[in-house]
Amino acid sequence: MSNIEGIAKSIAKTYNEAGFPLFDKGLCLPDKNEIIEIIKDIQKLFFPSYFASIAKKDEVGFAEELLSSIYYRIKKQIELSLKCPEKGEKSKAIADKFISSLPEIHALLVKDVYATLEGDPAASSKEEIIFSYPGFYAIFVYRVAHLLYSEGVSYMPRIMTEHAHSMTGIDINPGATIGEYFFIDHGTGIVIGETTTIGNHVKLYQGVTLGALSPRKGQSLAGIKRHPTVCDNVTIYSGASILGGETVIGEGAVIGGNCFITESVEPGCRVYVKKPEHIVKN
Repeated sequence: MSNIEGIAKSIAKTYNEAGFPLFDKGLCLPDKNEIIEIIKDIQKLFFPSYFASIAKKDEVGFAEELLSSIYYRIKKQIELSLKCPEKGEKSKAIADKFISSLPEIHALLVKDVYATLEGDPAASSKEEIIFSYPGFYAIFVYRVAHLLYSEGVSYMPRIMTEHAHSMTGIDINPGATIGEYFFIDHGTGIVIGETTTIGNHVKLYQGVTLGALSPRKGQSLAGIKRHPTVCDNVTIYSGASILGGETVIGEGAVIGGNCFITESVEPGCRVYVKKPEHIVKN
């Protein structure tokens, strides 16, 4: 290869002309791998019998040791993610609040385990759900990431949920608001947008999209509610798409498979697609 220098100069030219940092020695970013390791440690903290070595350890001592490690590491990553002058003080305040909120998230996840067991006849036990269900893993990561999103921390929440997305095929934006006893069955292909609001005791099946009507206006839509609201006790079956910030699925409604919905549904209604005509040719 005789033109390495010329190609390198072309790439360096793009570094300078891109309009955003590509070769900036002063750019300060969090450590993606460390954030994923923190998620793994929080999983150990919440479910030690499944993901940690607990031999010869007492419950409080085990939790205290992990909490201390998680606190100092996440504080450092939060500080790397913040861009304000007082980021040292702010990162401490956010890390303090994050650690203090973990018991509440832990209790929510226990409710999600029960919701999954009640909703899935194929689940043989709560232990199986915690140890192996991708839907439950995606919910776990979302609930942790949402804490940081709510505090305005950049990078970290999305790194967490995109890690879960890559592991499970379930895409939950950390900005979504999701209530108690949330159940995802199968899960592959589910998309939950940033401004989605989901109530309590909601069930989603594979391929469901809770999305925006149109992303064509791009950043001009940032901060505007553009994803639907799903009220309590709603079931949404596979392949359904529910779009739009003004779309509300009323309490107790059932949305059938492959429905395409851009208008609100009254409480208690059942929505389904008319049975298609099958054409069979010999």
